[in-house]
Formats: sequence, structure tokens, C-alpha cells
Amino acid sequence: MSKIGKKNIAIPAGVDVKIDGQKVSVKWPKWELFYTLVDGVKAEIKDNEIAFSIDNDEKKNLRGLSRTLVNNMVEGVTHGYEKKLLLMWVWFTAKKEWTWLVLALGFSYKVKFDVPTGIKCEVEQDAKGNYVITMHGIDKQLLGQKAAQLKALKVPEPYKGKWFRYFDEFIKLKPGKAAKKA
Repeated sequence: MSKIGKKNIAIPAGVDVKIDGQKVSVKWPKWELFYTLVDGVKAEIKDNEIAFSIDNDEKKNLRGLSRTLVNNMVEGVTHGYEKKLLLMWVWFTAKKEWTWLVLALGFSYKVKFDVPTGIKCEVEQDAKGNYVITMHGIDKQLLGQKAAQLKALKVPEPYKGKWFRYFDEFIKLKPGKAAKKA
């Protein structure tokens, strides 16, 4: 049985959760997120908690998935999510223009990356000259997808260290030819 699916989700004060059949909506005064439950999984509100149940044991993994997605929605509207990316290399630049991130990544052209509504993006430069791009949003799935697409624009180059990486990620540099001879 799914251990995660058995846990109930506590509804924080100020959060309005509505369940209409298979549709779940989580609303905070400013934001609202929606999710449609998978067939065979049911949700109901009991004592200011959201409980999930299944029709048969074949859907036990989907109950845990549904519970996790709804929990991410509740956490997203109350606290929000953040992803930090580090653009490492001297000649790489990043700046915010309207709803775009304009990036110089060593190509013959500048890359325009569209930041969708619902995601707030900030660009800063650290003490070493690297650019730190911070993305904030309430939808964990959309935020992670856009951060991964941004990271995929510059594939890691392990010899010189030119890449996009998450702030807490570590990539080991490979030794060059001179190091192999010695």
C-alpha cells in the first residue's frame, strides 16, 4: 500500500480548498491552482484535512501521486517555490527584459528565453562575476520545467567549467591533456 497516500493534508488557515467530483481547486487570496484527480482516486475534506481514497488496490500508487500533487499545490499557494541557477563563465551574460531573459551563451546570437506568467525571475551578479538567476513561482511543476529548460540551453562543458547549473549542484571538472601526461 502507498504510505504517502494514506496521510492526510492539513489545510492551513486562509487557504480555500474545493473538491467538485474529480476537480480540486486550492485558492489563496491572490492565487489559485487546479488539478483533476485520476479516475479511481477520490478526495474529500474531513476536519480541515484532505483525505484520499481509492476504488481498488490497482490505483494505490496513483493515490500517493495525487496526494503529493495536491500537497504541492497547498504548499505553493502558501509559501511558494524557488529555483536558483548559476551561469558560470566570464563572457556569459544574462539580463531581464519585459517577460524575457536575454542570454549571451557563446553563440553567434543572443538567446531569448520566455518567462511565463506565474513565474517571477530575478537576475543578479555575484562577487565572482557569475550571474545568479532566481525563479519564484507557486506551481512546482511549471517552475521545475522552466528551470530545466533554461539549464538545457547550455550543456555542461566539464573541462573549462562553462555551464548553467543549479545553485546547490556540484559538477566535477575533468583534467585536461596536460594533467594526463604528468
